[in-house]
Amino acid sequence: MVCLEDGITSCGFRKMAAYVGRLNPETEAWYISTNRFRSLRNHFSGKFGDKAELGDDEIDEIAQQLAGNDLVGFSSMTGYADLTRRIVGRLRTLDPSTYIVWGGIHPIIHPEDAVTADVDAICTGEGEFAFEELHAKLNAGHDHTDIQNFWFKQGSEVVRNDFLPLMTPDDMDTLPFPQYGAPGERIYNVGEGFVPMGRRDYLLNFSLEYQTVWSIGCPFHCSFCGNTKFIANDPSYKRVRHPSARYIVDEIKSVQRRFPFVSRVSFHDDSFMAIPYRELEQFAELWQAELGVPFTVYGVIPNYVKKEKFDILTWAGMNRVRMGIQSGSQQILDFYKRPTPPARIMEAGEVIGSFSGVYHIPPAYDIIVDNPIETRQDVVDTLELLYAIARPYTLFIYSLKIIPNTELERAMAERGVDLDGISSSYAVIPPRYANLLLYVLAVWRPPRWLFERLLKRVRASAEPQPLHPRLGMLMRSAYLAKRAVDHLRFMDFSVLPGRTGYVLWRIGLVGVCQRRFTKRPPRPVREKQRRSEVAARIPVIED
Repeated sequence: MVCLEDGITSCGFRKMAAYVGRLNPETEAWYISTNRFRSLRNHFSGKFGDKAELGDDEIDEIAQQLAGNDLVGFSSMTGYADLTRRIVGRLRTLDPSTYIVWGGIHPIIHPEDAVTADVDAICTGEGEFAFEELHAKLNAGHDHTDIQNFWFKQGSEVVRNDFLPLMTPDDMDTLPFPQYGAPGERIYNVGEGFVPMGRRDYLLNFSLEYQTVWSIGCPFHCSFCGNTKFIANDPSYKRVRHPSARYIVDEIKSVQRRFPFVSRVSFHDDSFMAIPYRELEQFAELWQAELGVPFTVYGVIPNYVKKEKFDILTWAGMNRVRMGIQSGSQQILDFYKRPTPPARIMEAGEVIGSFSGVYHIPPAYDIIVDNPIETRQDVVDTLELLYAIARPYTLFIYSLKIIPNTELERAMAERGVDLDGISSSYAVIPPRYANLLLYVLAVWRPPRWLFERLLKRVRASAEPQPLHPRLGMLMRSAYLAKRAVDHLRFMDFSVLPGRTGYVLWRIGLVGVCQRRFTKRPPRPVREKQRRSEVAARIPVIED
């Protein structure tokens, strides 16, 4: 199996690799990374997500090592589709007998594109149970072209099968833990080919952190998100599903047995806070009793921010969150089909702000910039919301990226937008004046009179305007420095890359800091529970 992602961070691929490894213990997981995030210059200039292209020699080197296998499965996001296609084409030339399957997000979102590659099959849905059936039928020599969740190529024809039912929570409890530090993991190094992955690779990409997903599904239908395709395939995808709290806690324990230095966990769920309170309470009680390490929750949706959920999760160890705002303009939020009005975003910010700086590292809020349909007023509305929202916070700023075959792509085409003119990388932020003002707001709330003067220079991204690369590097440096200080205030070393964080863990500093500097509130009591307890103490007077 081959994963083409940003680094080696693909949670979905790791789950699939573990499942296939259960079917065939000889399976190996190979990773190809072209991300240049290790460059400090790129990080400070805002190009940390820029991808280096692999030349023909590197493509040949990769394909040469893949040749000779009976079956090769690829996994990639849409941003790596062209690279996947090049490797697949070269592999097919070198070894026509290899059975090639392409899975991951791209074939699900845009199967019509993926199936045109020189592959034998593409996986268009959840892969575990479908691949198990494919594996069994290939080994038995039986016809396999009727397997659901797959499209198969037969000459010039394509067999398009329907979808399997989505996995249930009980099904998810039976899955093996994601592969992490297992034998057979390799990573591609230019000139060396695929070499065994070790502790150094994990420290370089994850530092002291473990990244995972507990729940799958999202109740929203945002037009810019690939989940719209998942929901179109099966409306049940809007329902949040997850294995038991016991499963996810035991998963973290298994990682810590292999890598004892893991001292923070990040959940990359699409809508973690949409999980019902009772299930979050079970999770919190197990986490606090058996793990106790701090954890981060990404994918927070403002509509599901409830103080009682933050109370119980913060007691368990949550000390950092990331919430999607995307825009402060009601018009743009409507265009994105995102039912989170600015007033609800402000309310969520108040809840999060009540924990920030005391129990939590300042939260990160996602903002999408450089939308060609935005007016100047739309941009100003976003800046005004960020000026008013509770502090402290930081921002994760993303340039608009159009995912093919999504509702956003169709909506943009209807408006006559030149999709080829939109930035090819969501992480490369053009140093326009409005974008630089976002960095300012992430660091400092200027006096109102000064802020109003700064707003006068703001333009919509589609309007002609100068770029300010040197000022951009300066402002981004200040923004990154502020983020570093925020982590330092909480003595959180989990984001330090490479051996630095590991050395601090080895000498015991990380553990000491987590015990002495991490504040946690007392075990919360829900309002409903409190009222029932009060009622139980009121004496009953009989006639």
